[in-house]
Parts: sequence; C-alpha cells; structure tokens
Amino acid sequence: MNPNRLRMERWRVQSPEEPGFHPVIIPDKSECRVAHVYRLNLQKNKDFLIESGNLELHPILIDGNTYLGGHPSLDQEMNKFDSFYIPAQTSVTLTALEDSVFYIAGAPYEGIGEAVFRKYDPDLPIGEIHQIHGEGAGRREVMFTLATGTPASRLICGLTWGGNGSWTSWPPHQHEKDLEEVYCYLDMPAPALGFHISYLESGGMVDSVVHPVRSGTMVEVPCGYHPTVAPPGIRNTYFWVLASFSAKQRRYDLAIPDPEYLKF
Repeated sequence: MNPNRLRMERWRVQSPEEPGFHPVIIPDKSECRVAHVYRLNLQKNKDFLIESGNLELHPILIDGNTYLGGHPSLDQEMNKFDSFYIPAQTSVTLTALEDSVFYIAGAPYEGIGEAVFRKYDPDLPIGEIHQIHGEGAGRREVMFTLATGTPASRLICGLTWGGNGSWTSWPPHQHEKDLEEVYCYLDMPAPALGFHISYLESGGMVDSVVHPVRSGTMVEVPCGYHPTVAPPGIRNTYFWVLASFSAKQRRYDLAIPDPEYLKF
C-alpha cells in the first residue's frame, strides 16, 4: 500500500468514552508537533483538577453542566459550549453537576494570554466571533471560542456546523507551513456518520484517505488538505483546534486553497 495512505490512516482516533482524563492527540503519540487535544469525561459530583504545566489550555464543555472554580477570574457555572482559556502554570477545578464531557485544546505557551471565560451565545450577530463561511453546498456556521482578538500564544479554536448533507472546509485548503489542526467531532451520535477527507498534494483527492467520523472522532491535520462532507440528513459538527508553530504565525488568514478545486 502507498505509504502516504498508511500515514494518513493513522490520523483518525476515536476518543475514549470511559471516565477520566485522556490524551488523544499529543506530540508523543501523533504526527502533530505542537497541537495537543485531550478529552475529559467527568461523572456527576466528581471533581477534576486541571493543571496547565507548560501549555496554554482551552477547554470547551461539549456535554453536561459543570462548575468551574479555583481561579478568581473563572469561578462560574458552565453549560454546553461554554469555554475558557488558561495560560501555563495555572490550575482550575471542575466539578460536574451532571455527567460532563470536555474537549481540551493545548499548545506550547509563549507568555501571551491570560485566563478568560467565554459564554456561548448562539444569538451573537455576525461579526468577529459568529461567522458564516462558504456558499451553497459549502456554507457553514462558525463560532469562535478562542478568536485571534483574544490574546493567546498559539491557539485559535472554534465550532463549526455544516449544512444538511453539505461540505465544510470547502474549497479544500492547507496551512502546513504555519499551523496544525485537529478536528474534534461532536453531536453526531451513531448511526449519524460523516466523512473527513485527507490528501497531501494539490488536485490529489483521487488518492485521498476518507475517514468515517461521528461523535468522539478526532482527526489530526499535521499537513495537507482536509475537506469534510456529510450524507443527506446529517450535519458535520466539530470543535476545531488550530495550533501555530510560533506566536507570530497565530493567524486565521493563512489557509491556501487547492487551486484545482477553485475551478468549480
């Protein structure tokens, strides 16, 4: 088999559903060099201490209800899609008010960024945080959870909801000189199913690897192009993590479209 296909097939991971804190995409066990993604499954009435160490961390609550404490800037209740950011050498405590699931993005900290909380508000007007990307079958809704306007060292993160049976990240693009990315799928319980496509060279979708995705699936993008598509009746929904190779490269406008698919 083509070694590049074998390489790309390893980019898909089904994250654990067992209680506890789980490293899913980290440099020690993936091809990504700077992007880190963890999953925390916290049972009702249980506490968990998050310690950032040398990383900046950006947890988002994707299911449940939790109290966030242990930091003067962050003490408050969290509901679905609420998120927060902490710099390196910071700790917070999460107390589950009901069974809860967090996806947690991380990247090396370079001294930029302070603790901040973001309340999810689906009614935000279209602007810096709430955006619509693409047109037609490629139209999708984006909600930044950690936007470039919020100080941080490497991370840019957000949520994307594709249209019914539509494409996202279309036209295909890559940003491999500046950023790694991880797609963390959610709200797609079986039998719902979508498809995440990985390919390395312009015009090379014919040689792509197609990853089946559903709730809990995470697909790393250390390089190459990465469109996604959903079958009729299904919306691809995911939390995406961009991690730049330096603070200077922490930008959202670095994507390079595949020119072969700009023709259509």
